[in-house]
Amino acid sequence: MSENQLSAGVLSKNKLFEDVFDGKVPERVPRLVFGDNAFCLEYAGYDLRKEQYSLVKNLDAIDLATKDFDSDVVFGMFLRMPHLYKMLEAINFVMGTDGFIQHPEVQGLKDDEYDDFIADPIKTLWDKVLPRLYPALAKPGFEGQKALSKAFYTFFTSMGVMQQGFGKIAEKYDKSIYSMAPAASCTPLDILSDQLRSFSGISTDMRRRPEKVEAACNALLPVAIKAGSGPNANRYVRTFIPLHMAPYMREKDFKRFYWPTFKAYVEALDARGIGANLFVEHDWMRYLDYLNELPPLTHMSFEFGDPKLIAEKVGKRHVISGLYPLTLLKTGTEQQCIDKAKELIDILAPGGQYIFALDKNLLKARDINPENLKAVLNFVKEYGKY
Repeated sequence: MSENQLSAGVLSKNKLFEDVFDGKVPERVPRLVFGDNAFCLEYAGYDLRKEQYSLVKNLDAIDLATKDFDSDVVFGMFLRMPHLYKMLEAINFVMGTDGFIQHPEVQGLKDDEYDDFIADPIKTLWDKVLPRLYPALAKPGFEGQKALSKAFYTFFTSMGVMQQGFGKIAEKYDKSIYSMAPAASCTPLDILSDQLRSFSGISTDMRRRPEKVEAACNALLPVAIKAGSGPNANRYVRTFIPLHMAPYMREKDFKRFYWPTFKAYVEALDARGIGANLFVEHDWMRYLDYLNELPPLTHMSFEFGDPKLIAEKVGKRHVISGLYPLTLLKTGTEQQCIDKAKELIDILAPGGQYIFALDKNLLKARDINPENLKAVLNFVKEYGKY
């Protein structure tokens, strides 16, 4: 949807984020709060085990959540497709007994395949890794080819339907379109650990074959850059990069294996005019000085940490969000929840480079007391004015 097709309400919400990402003080603090499609489905009263397969029901649920929770973005995201995973017989994304799709520990790359992977990562991914993670692709002859064709068709048609639906919901409720990430790709070491060698496997490899791990990260860097460079990505519609392994590493290992290609990845996106939206998972307090070296106005959504230290170390150079405890919305009183929002705004909002967000994504309806979240969003809208 081109800018001249957007309503005045959408454009005004977009401008809140544009000002922040341009280094300007916005009219008020933007609110980037939304839930997983699983949260929205349960909030709407649907059974995940059945209705998660329906694109219509997903959009209905996201529409309802967007209406009820006054965030500045469409209140839903759609990242995991159960029908696609079932079609591919996936082992890396599996539906639990409650219907929620989880990522078990998997190994798509064997420890004796590093040399092949370093020499040609794309070929190794295509020939070896994908058939292991998606056994339907490993079927001989026409059966494997049919599974691949069906998967591509299913992915692109499903995403097309959802993208159009999101656009209509944004217009209906005057929400920004900037929560719709055009691309998402992890750092090279996180790709290597998440889908290829597993958490335990990469932890062993860093001790037993460190040179191979370094070389594999360097081989993956162009792949990550390409994956993170969506055709519609720019400084406002940002590439989402969840950060996984670093908090569990010794700093000397972080400096050797994680940081060089992570930094190069974000710098490469920046050189292409693409902003990065980092989900800084778990505890990164010992790495704040590293984060401050990333290109200016990188968006960093923190799960954990001291907001005053974060403001001091990275808040003058970058865009900060997160840190609002999801658990408080479940256990706290309405006033306690509002008081916490006020505390974070007072610390992080001065200067204008702050976006209000939760410390974790909303995954299940039981994660919060909905009335507490509604009260907090209303409070931030009023109190967050500059």
